[in-house]
Amino acid sequence: MKKLTSLCVLLAFIFQGCKDKSSYKYLPQSIGQVQSILVVMEDQLWEGVVGDSIRKAFLSPIKGLSVPEPAHEIQHIPPSVFKGTVKQNRTVLAVDIDSLAIAHIKRDVYARPQRVAVVKGRSEAEILEQLSVGISAFKATFKNLELAQMQERFRRSTNKEKGIETLLGVALDIPSAYRLGKVTSDFVWLDRAIPAGSSNIIAYALPADSFSQPETFVADIVAKRDSVVKAQIPGPDVPGKTTYMRTETVFMPYVKAVEFAGYKGVEVRGIWDISGYPMAGPFVSYILNDPAQNRKIVIEGFVFAPNKPKRDYLFELEAIIKTIHAVETTD
Repeated sequence: MKKLTSLCVLLAFIFQGCKDKSSYKYLPQSIGQVQSILVVMEDQLWEGVVGDSIRKAFLSPIKGLSVPEPAHEIQHIPPSVFKGTVKQNRTVLAVDIDSLAIAHIKRDVYARPQRVAVVKGRSEAEILEQLSVGISAFKATFKNLELAQMQERFRRSTNKEKGIETLLGVALDIPSAYRLGKVTSDFVWLDRAIPAGSSNIIAYALPADSFSQPETFVADIVAKRDSVVKAQIPGPDVPGKTTYMRTETVFMPYVKAVEFAGYKGVEVRGIWDISGYPMAGPFVSYILNDPAQNRKIVIEGFVFAPNKPKRDYLFELEAIIKTIHAVETTD
C-alpha cells in the first residue's frame, strides 16, 4: 500500500512538472536602447492631442541639468508596422480607440523582459483620461525595468576594488571600467573615462543627526556637500588660484524622498562646478539613513562631459548606486 501511494505521488509530481513546463512560454530576448519607448498608435492619434499628451509626459526634461535633455527617447509607429522583431522592443506603449476604457501594463508579451503599457478608450477624450490615470505607473514601471536591465549588465563584469566596502561596510555592483582614484579614512572616489570627460562615484558617511532642521534642509545639504567635496575634490592647477568643487546654487538642487534596497533617504540632483575654473556638470546624490550604524550613507555620481549629452551617464550612475547591498561575509 505504501509503495502504491509513493508511486501515485511520484506520478502526480511528474505530471505537474510536465504541465508547468508545457505552459511555459518561450520568448526571444527583448531589444531596445536604454530610456527608449516604442509608441504604437494610429497616425491621427499621434498627430493630435493624444500624441501631444504622450510627448509631454515622456519628453519632459530630467531635473538637474543646465542644458535640458528629455527623460526618454520616443519612436512612434502605426500598428501595421508592429510585427516581427519590432514586437521585441523592451518598453512599449500601445494606444488605440476601442469599445472599452482601460490603462494597464502587461509583462513579457512578445519578448522577455518586456513591459507593454496598454491604453484604450472609446474616444480621444477617454484615452486622455485613461492616460492621466496610468501615466505615473507606466513611467515608474519602464524605469524600473531599464534600471534592472542595466544592473544585470553590470554584474557580468564588476569592479573588484574594496574601497567602498572597507569604508562603509556596504557594496555596489560597479562596472569594471571604473577605477579607484582616491581613498582616505573617510572618503572614496572611483571614476571611468568617457568621451571628453569622466563619470565618477564618491562615497562617505555623515552623522545620523545631520540635516535636522526642516526649514533649512536643502541649504544644509548643500553646505555639507560643499564642505566634503571642497576638501576632497580639487580642481585643475591654476597659478594664483585655489580651485575646488562646489555646488552651483544659481539653480538650487532638486530633493525628493526615496526608498530602495531597504534604505530610506533623499535623492539630490543638481549642478556642480569648480571654483576658479570653468568646469561644471550634473550630479545625482543619495543620502541614505542607516540607523543600525547611527549614520547617513552618502553615495553620489557626477559627470564631466562638456558639450555632450549627459542623461545616459546619469542613469548609469543611478543604476549603480541603487545596487547597494550588505557586504557578503564568508564563514
